[in-house]
Amino acid sequence: QVQLVESGGGSVQDGGSPKLSCVAAGADFRWCGMGWSRQAPGKERELVSNVDQYGSTSYADSVKGRVTISRDKTKKTLYLQMHSLKTEDTAVYYCAACRSSNTEYNYWGQGTQVPVSS
Repeated sequence: QVQLVESGGGSVQDGGSPKLSCVAAGADFRWCGMGWSRQAPGKERELVSNVDQYGSTSYADSVKGRVTISRDKTKKTLYLQMHSLKTEDTAVYYCAACRSSNTEYNYWGQGTQVPVSS
């Protein structure tokens, strides 16, 4: 059974620097692109960042310069280090694997909430 399990969410103060983790199980994702998306209350899901199988990264303009995506293939873990969080970063953050289009992936985690308070 394929599983992506996120952790690291929770309440954060404006300006905080949480680090999200996502552990993959049940499939070999070494040759898949993996990413983080988020969905804020009342808004559509937004792709935050992606890292492809070669290590190339991309970021949404809304987070560029404030987040860093990385992956440890030996640990089957994807990370999202965030800095200088703003209240508008409040969202449920989802880990995803095996990119199938610009914004879609074949596998998704359950999500972890990151509420940012001022």
